[in-house]
Amino acid sequence: MTSRSHAWLLLGLALVWLLPAAGLAHDVAEGDKAFVHSIDGPAIFPFLYLGAKHMVTGYDHIAFLIGVVFFLNRLRDVVLYVTLFTIGHSTTLLGGVLLGTGANPYIIDAIIGISVIYKGVENVGGFAKLGIAINTKLAVLVFGLFHGLGLATKLQDLDVSDNGLLANLIAFNVGVEIGQVIALTVVVILLNLWRGTASFTRHAFTANLLLIAVGIALTGYQITGYLNS
Repeated sequence: MTSRSHAWLLLGLALVWLLPAAGLAHDVAEGDKAFVHSIDGPAIFPFLYLGAKHMVTGYDHIAFLIGVVFFLNRLRDVVLYVTLFTIGHSTTLLGGVLLGTGANPYIIDAIIGISVIYKGVENVGGFAKLGIAINTKLAVLVFGLFHGLGLATKLQDLDVSDNGLLANLIAFNVGVEIGQVIALTVVVILLNLWRGTASFTRHAFTANLLLIAVGIALTGYQITGYLNS
């Protein structure tokens, strides 16, 4: 089998793996709902845990972050882009819940899927080949806003009590950052180890094709869900 055939086989396997999981993109665990519904007042540690859990298990968010850091070799650059993403999602997470701003979860998750497609296409030089210039820093910030709105929608689905809302919301956001640091630490370590091998040069393009496939599957599934809702 040729290397190109291997690439398409991996692409197909990624889609087969992802499509069943995509259905869980905006589900909130019933146990989490019941637990949060029983809370009345500040509960810092439970909301820290919930925030970290949502980020660590949020494969759509992690897929986007993988794309963002995929070719970043310097810690300074990783910190810069992650900070922009954090500013974006923290703004809409806090503002969305405090202002009661809702959004259709299917549309938000579709946009998050598009953010994954965008980063994969950019990583393989797709926009450059088309003569399209995109400010990557601005794009990461803007998509961070949508990722945060998705988190805000999930948090509102938990039916959080107004009593202690601000403290719990801040704790949830801090938990999200903790989860993000955990996920990124693993991703960056693995990418750095991979960059030290010859296979990175050979398979980086295929890896980003898989990232695009993930984004397409996420987007398509959510649009289908929206049309059928």
